[in-house]
Amino acid sequence: MPVLNEHGYLRRAVETVLAQDVDGPTELILALGPSTDGTSELARELARTDERLVLVDNPAADIPVGLNLAIRTARHPTIVRVDAHSELDPSYTRRALATLDRVRAANVGGVMRAEGRTPFQRAVARAYNSPIGLGGGAYHGGTQEGEAESAYLGVMRRAVLDEVGLFDETIRRGEDWELNLRIRRAGYLVWFDPTLDVTYWPRESWTRLVRQFSATGRWRGELVRRFGRGNSLRFFAPPALVLAIAASIIVGVLQLAGVLQGWWAVAASVVYVPVLAYAVLVIGVAIGRGGGHGWRDKLWTAAVLPTMHLAWGWGFLVGVVRGAHDTVDTSRLGSRNTPLP
Repeated sequence: MPVLNEHGYLRRAVETVLAQDVDGPTELILALGPSTDGTSELARELARTDERLVLVDNPAADIPVGLNLAIRTARHPTIVRVDAHSELDPSYTRRALATLDRVRAANVGGVMRAEGRTPFQRAVARAYNSPIGLGGGAYHGGTQEGEAESAYLGVMRRAVLDEVGLFDETIRRGEDWELNLRIRRAGYLVWFDPTLDVTYWPRESWTRLVRQFSATGRWRGELVRRFGRGNSLRFFAPPALVLAIAASIIVGVLQLAGVLQGWWAVAASVVYVPVLAYAVLVIGVAIGRGGGHGWRDKLWTAAVLPTMHLAWGWGFLVGVVRGAHDTVDTSRLGSRNTPLP
């Protein structure tokens, strides 16, 4: 579990991991980044109460660096990646191990089931759980078991990780996708099991959400630079939306200024079609069953969806053109996370 500024979530996350119903020895290794909200002190307090909790320092704070530090410290043949912003059902690991053996996979993952407390966080959770929100990846609500492009978190065979190499420490976001690409290219199976689900708590504020998705989009652009056609077409939808909106603004200005007139103005108006279609789609999701029960929730959903798509899409375009370089996700930095009840 890589950890950075997770004081409000860490205790619950650790408790659900240590409560796993597994027939065999387990350990939980926390890779501690330089938190500023008391997270490291809480981790040391928890470690004093359970010998299965192991702490390693991750001064670089990067997720793949922390994951590799934890994996190299691990003593057992199966690696279960967990997140400080998530909670596991007690049977999660046992069922994942059974699936790993049943289908002879190298990595097994399930569904990210986002939840929220505040109207804003609930809206983000609904966007996560909707195929519209994050592009319809299997782990965002899939129901069909089978081979997968990647796995959410992942329950992995240590021997395969040692063979293909651990997480690429030059990739700060999307590192799980890249690792699973190497696993698949080595001839191993990555598997999605919809009976496995993990409760995930998304970002709690608009600025944090924008920072998260902008960084994630930029790193996806970097991955496109590196791996080209190895990326799914669904990753290109948000940047296409950004370009469509930009084209609509330019055409609108030219029409208002009288530069585009007559037939040319009519022909150029086709650029409005995808933007209008997207607006209708967002409104439909917001006012539908997935948009929440009250008007406040529906309005937040209508605001959150384009925020996620545009931040991700803009980040993607910057990443494709300029690369990700030292871009980091700063959405976990700076202040204490709101604790859960």
